[in-house]
Amino acid sequence: MTDQGNRTPLDAASALARNKATVLAFIEEAVNQGDLDAARMHFGDTYTQHSPHIRDGAEGFRRYVEQLRRDFPHVRGEVKRIVAEGDYVFVHLHAKREPNETGLAIVDIFRLEDGKLAEHWEVRQPIATSELHGNSMI
Repeated sequence: MTDQGNRTPLDAASALARNKATVLAFIEEAVNQGDLDAARMHFGDTYTQHSPHIRDGAEGFRRYVEQLRRDFPHVRGEVKRIVAEGDYVFVHLHAKREPNETGLAIVDIFRLEDGKLAEHWEVRQPIATSELHGNSMI
């Protein structure tokens, strides 16, 4: 983990902005464009995956996205919110496998080391409406 204590506030803010930009570029390149060669540059030397659907490492992610895009060529992830704190970037996104489906609400958590993706967790659930209120999940 990066030592934030030795950074000036401006340095820390720049690192947070770079980490957010890295994650946004990764989502756009890998998921939305299917350009796994471009997305590969965002992985660190090791990439630990906590999703039960994806193997560890850049190659594990590559296999997952290749299969996803074969099964659902129109898959898209629309980032709704992104927050960075320390070496972590939290992304709330609306994912759709097909354009006309309701989709999933997903929260991805990435840990970065030296500006590269090192670890990933995700929480996902189908988007549902509530009889208790009219608030959206996205």
